[in-house]
Amino acid sequence: GDPAGFVQVLDDQHIAIPDRLGNRRIDTFQNVLENPKVGLIFLVPGKTETLRVSGEARIVRDDELRQSMAISGRAPDFAMVVYVESAFMHCPKCMLRSHLWQPDAWPDLIGTPSLAETTVKHANLDLSVEQVQELVDNDARERLY
Repeated sequence: GDPAGFVQVLDDQHIAIPDRLGNRRIDTFQNVLENPKVGLIFLVPGKTETLRVSGEARIVRDDELRQSMAISGRAPDFAMVVYVESAFMHCPKCMLRSHLWQPDAWPDLIGTPSLAETTVKHANLDLSVEQVQELVDNDARERLY
């Protein structure tokens, strides 16, 4: 995700999505290289309808396109261009049933492990939860774009 408008409509059948810094696992790119068929769902906070897009993706490094997607002076290294085969609005029932946009209906998260706790436990790290939490917090501050 990015600020509203981060997905660029290139023409009647193509959209482009910037590749932002993440966990450096490039899962999406590996999947696209293996099978370029993609399905996307777009959520807008507060809206109950969603937009579903299906098509075929390509990973590109077009400099002009990447520069047009720069935020805070930092352009993405790659972009994913999708040839849109179908696009349609999806009914709001799942959003209404889930109460996704109603914070007072959200479940109590007490006892739910944080990313840091989960990482330390499942990766068998020699770091404390506090140390990993600092890494997570620093990453959010320093590597957003």
